[in-house]
Amino acid sequence: MAEEANKDSKVDVDMMVAEVESGSRNAAGFAGKFILGLALVWAIFQLYVTSTIPFVLTEWLGVNVVFNNQETRQIHLAFGLALAMQAYPLFKGSARNSVPVYDWALALIAASSCLYLLVFKEDISGRAGLPTTSDLVFSTIGMISLGIAVYRTLGLPLVIVASVFVCYVFFGHYSFLPDAVQWKGASFGKALWHFWMQTEGVFGVALGVSASMIFLFVLFGSLLERAGAGNYFIKLAFALLGHLRGGPAKAAVVASALSGLYSGSSIANVVTTGTFTIPLMKRTGFKPEKAGAVEVASSTNGQLTPPVMGAAAFLIAEFTGVAYPTLLKHALLPAVISYIALVYIVHLEALKLGLKGMERPPALVGIAQRLSGVLFGFIAMAVLAAAVYFGLGWIKVAFPNLTFATAVLLFGAAYLFLVYVASQRPDLEVDDPNAPMKVLPRPWDVAVTGFHFLLPIVILLWCILIERLSPTLSAYWATVAMITILLTQHPLKSLFRKSGSLAEGFKRGGQDLFDGMIAGSRNMIGISVATGAAGVIVGTVSLTGAHQVVGELVEFLSGGNLMIMLLLVAVMSLILGMGLPTTANYMVVSSLMAPVIVTVGAQSGLIVPLVAVHLFVFYFGILADDTPPVGLAAFAAAAISGGDPIKTGIQGFAYDIRTALLPFLFIFNTELLLIDVGPAKAVFIFVVAVVAMMLFAAATQGYFFARSKIWESVALLLIAFTLFRPGFWLDYVEAPFVNQPGTEIAQIAGAEPADGNLRFIVRGPDFDDTDKIVDLTLVLPLGEEADGEARLKKLGVSYMDEDGKAILEEPFPGTLMFEKMQDFDFYADNPVEVLTVQTPAERMAKEVFYIPAVLLLILIVALQRRRTDVPAF
Repeated sequence: MAEEANKDSKVDVDMMVAEVESGSRNAAGFAGKFILGLALVWAIFQLYVTSTIPFVLTEWLGVNVVFNNQETRQIHLAFGLALAMQAYPLFKGSARNSVPVYDWALALIAASSCLYLLVFKEDISGRAGLPTTSDLVFSTIGMISLGIAVYRTLGLPLVIVASVFVCYVFFGHYSFLPDAVQWKGASFGKALWHFWMQTEGVFGVALGVSASMIFLFVLFGSLLERAGAGNYFIKLAFALLGHLRGGPAKAAVVASALSGLYSGSSIANVVTTGTFTIPLMKRTGFKPEKAGAVEVASSTNGQLTPPVMGAAAFLIAEFTGVAYPTLLKHALLPAVISYIALVYIVHLEALKLGLKGMERPPALVGIAQRLSGVLFGFIAMAVLAAAVYFGLGWIKVAFPNLTFATAVLLFGAAYLFLVYVASQRPDLEVDDPNAPMKVLPRPWDVAVTGFHFLLPIVILLWCILIERLSPTLSAYWATVAMITILLTQHPLKSLFRKSGSLAEGFKRGGQDLFDGMIAGSRNMIGISVATGAAGVIVGTVSLTGAHQVVGELVEFLSGGNLMIMLLLVAVMSLILGMGLPTTANYMVVSSLMAPVIVTVGAQSGLIVPLVAVHLFVFYFGILADDTPPVGLAAFAAAAISGGDPIKTGIQGFAYDIRTALLPFLFIFNTELLLIDVGPAKAVFIFVVAVVAMMLFAAATQGYFFARSKIWESVALLLIAFTLFRPGFWLDYVEAPFVNQPGTEIAQIAGAEPADGNLRFIVRGPDFDDTDKIVDLTLVLPLGEEADGEARLKKLGVSYMDEDGKAILEEPFPGTLMFEKMQDFDFYADNPVEVLTVQTPAERMAKEVFYIPAVLLLILIVALQRRRTDVPAF
């Protein structure tokens, strides 16, 4: 019965993933072949526009066959809409094994609405915002088609959200709306031109990132999975960690972390690893809800892990203006800390349940045993990155003119050697998760069968870190390497083993490539239409200034309290992120909630880098995947485990409290994002943060070396908080800034060193309500050394000294000050003035507060060791 239940749940899971990831329609005959062919052409097109082939063909043929960014976006969405209409049924009762006539018609109409922009691009560019009747017709068709495609692929949540924004554009001026949210409204022509005919809406930045970067990374992940890397990572994690307490659960965490490196969906991550890990966790003693919750927490965290971050990393880099490699550095530490803490939570759960590890293979000695620690997966990736950076970095020095050619030769030689090593052992089989696993495989026996899978990842890192190529080109070359592996690994193994047929090997490789290309395209259907719909939201915000309305609401509800404001933003991000895929999730929460933190925070004196703000809302948007009642990842895990989906979601969110804590911490302590931190200090911050997060996990789990008393849990929370943010206590002892009179702003600006910052507080009447006086904290870059007046003039700061007050004049358009001061009314009765200039105070080191925290920790350890009845490790 249990096996039958598992089989039934497996069917449900497959259906869920098919519906969410690649379309639940499996059409036969011509329709099926057409869908596969269209998906294959889409993948080939995306590789074509990224390569140098269009430029070579243009030179050879004398005809321009190069597509610019805007044209690529239009064709990209045309493919996405057409496949959405064919691969996803419109109704629950729609045919699953054939494509109805109306879906063929909808696919053709939807694609035509995109290609209209391509065919008539010259005419459209000359109309300058004056749409013709045909423009309005095709724009209307395109918007409706996009809504239908979103409904098919992603369900109602995003359709409702986008519809609300569209309605606000058309009806935002009506009197039935509160005065605070009204705007002047837009005509039908103006709105559709904004949304469809230019790059402010559907075909904006989000779709551009999807077309240029996200597709290639998703394709790379699909090819890697098809090559066998997913099964390899799962088996390697079990071989390394399965013998520890709660070993299958710890292996699930590491396997999900590794899958998260290339996965673009938490649901796909749950199913990829969960079908194997959840049954094993149940057999070792975990309850169904806890087994599912561990997998959910692991998989949602995979969306926060570089380099792909659920395909949102490229969007974050684009919207924050941070270089992609720099963003990876900022996002790495919180993700690693969160995963280590989850492994520790699993360990504590195993201690509470009295679980033991699985039986390790006999005579497992030497380095394989030493490498089987909990941190192996994370250490391995760090070593890999270091090897790429320092090991391959010499190529640019030794062969400055032959870097690419040398790298290709090195890759080829390494690939042949690693495939030869892998060929000396049998290929890994995909095990039945319901079959008993009495003895774990040897780690080395598993590891050597798939070292060649790491080569494309090495190439990806080399292109990004060493060559400083764009993410698009880096993903392109990694994908080319992956295609090479898919086509040749089986023939080479046959050759080295001197068994099997080369022709069969090439046929198998070609089939794997074909399936991988199609899977990559089908996985992109939802992402392409989601980024198009997200463009509607972004376009509405740019057209109406809707983020200001949300900001005013949050400011009103928070009463100016900074922590309440952040909590409200976190809750709203959770709500907005429910039921949305990662990319659309980020677009929605960042468009609405990130400006709120920036504007409201500045009024409260909170100035943080924009990347920290975007990561804050991104974290909470992703946590919606395991938050009831929607929590799609929790439902997928519950379908596998047979547990209650709501209880699974609640337990998963309980495990993810540690993840929810991190955004609040790095908002106030940006060192956790390695901003302005050197290598030595980065290591110190990492060690302290890991210890602090493990203590936080122990406090929330009520178990450290033994079951904790209430006061011990409270003390552990206090210690963790102090380790994470010692500056909080220092601010109470010594003020962080010295307040100088506003009239001294020029002298202070002149005294600052090159590339220094000027921090000051501005007070004045609000532009929309002159009776309301607001404060705004500004931090402006001063640039190179110069006279104070000259530096201020360059920034757009102009003032007059009147009765001991620095009265600001309205800044000139185009200056940095003009951008920052648009919420002030310079012509009201009350003037706008520089209230104070803040300079950093000389204070003692904040790390001094680690001393009492460590002493308190020693006391708790000593007390709990006396009550320990089970070895802690």
